[in-house]
Amino acid sequence: MAAPSEKTLQNLGGKWVMVPNPATTPLYRFDNGLQNKTLSDDTDRILQMQGVSWFMRHAIALATVTLTVKEYIDDDNLTHIDITQVATGGITSTENRTLDWEFRDHNDKIFGEVKGKSRWVKLEDVDDDEFLKKGYDDMEGEHVQSWVESKGGGWTADQVWGFEMIQDKRYYVRHVVVRKGDDWKQARLVYDYQK
Repeated sequence: MAAPSEKTLQNLGGKWVMVPNPATTPLYRFDNGLQNKTLSDDTDRILQMQGVSWFMRHAIALATVTLTVKEYIDDDNLTHIDITQVATGGITSTENRTLDWEFRDHNDKIFGEVKGKSRWVKLEDVDDDEFLKKGYDDMEGEHVQSWVESKGGGWTADQVWGFEMIQDKRYYVRHVVVRKGDDWKQARLVYDYQK
């Protein structure tokens, strides 16, 4: 289901399901029907660059990924976005972000040892990649930027979150650019709202 108008980056709490790419998942159950249109970009090349095994990449491609999001502001007036990500078959990971642009270490079940930082950002302040800055329905407001560095894999991932109109429906999206050496890949991840 498309994102309701009351859902914003300041009110992201709820359940979100990644709309898969039909190149790897030809049929997807959606609103009691079948959806086979491409909304999310294929992530296989990105996951490969991040050192994710062939087996795990194919398991992820076939899985439905559900995000359970809790967003809150702490006593220091810092925004926290805590996400439990569960894929079909029980592959679970967490994304706990504090939007203060300070690095924090994380041991991720899929990506290994990483450090990351997140912040509220205006698109004009996002460094050097146009893909991260385009297509959102709110080009003037604040977005979430997340930067992750692998401690042993040699890659970085830069994400900007927002909402986009796709096929006349509003969706929560993440634009992702992963770099490793001189190589880079990009993808747009699209999520359905599930309440």
